Amino acid sequence: MVRTLLALKGRLVRGALAHLLDAEGDIDVVGEAATMHALREALRDDRPDVAVVDADLVPLHQLARIAAGDPDGGGRLLVLVERRRAARVRPVLAEHGRRVGFLSREVPPQRIAEGVRLLARGQVVLDPELVVAALEVADSPLTPREREVLDVAAEGHPVRDIAEKLAVSAGTVRNHLSRIMAKTGARTRLEAVRIARESGWI
Repeated sequence: MVRTLLALKGRLVRGALAHLLDAEGDIDVVGEAATMHALREALRDDRPDVAVVDADLVPLHQLARIAAGDPDGGGRLLVLVERRRAARVRPVLAEHGRRVGFLSREVPPQRIAEGVRLLARGQVVLDPELVVAALEVADSPLTPREREVLDVAAEGHPVRDIAEKLAVSAGTVRNHLSRIMAKTGARTRLEAVRIARESGWI
């Protein structure tokens, strides 16, 4: 049995997918999570073989940490991504291709079930359409650290909290935000987040 965790937005979505995966016979849904905090707790407590994760639920820097074998994490991640935002996961895919799989959100449940099985066996799971979508998106002008800062800023945290989460100084965060707004042409942090998301950079 493949112990599987579902970290997706929407109780109905999670419930429907849990029902379909449980019916597969070789997949056991051991937990559900609706927030990043709940996901981290479930990864630590339930120790799933595979976690099916909504890309919008997890900031990119957290996804990379979990994929790298964060002590609070575990198992492998099957990340569901919108095609228009495929480029945001390229850094994680390049470094953690055998611990993290990527499928489009639009795939049928059977593809997700098969992805869970393949990833549990250590095989690469990657939706070809996501690869094409990622290649079609212009390269991000943001550095990896700037993407991390903007990812956390997108959650609505003030500068001090962003600095704490990324273990840097508040001044460093302000400098990154200034460069981000200059590169995106944004006048505010929220506008920078919107532009970066629409461009597939975060």
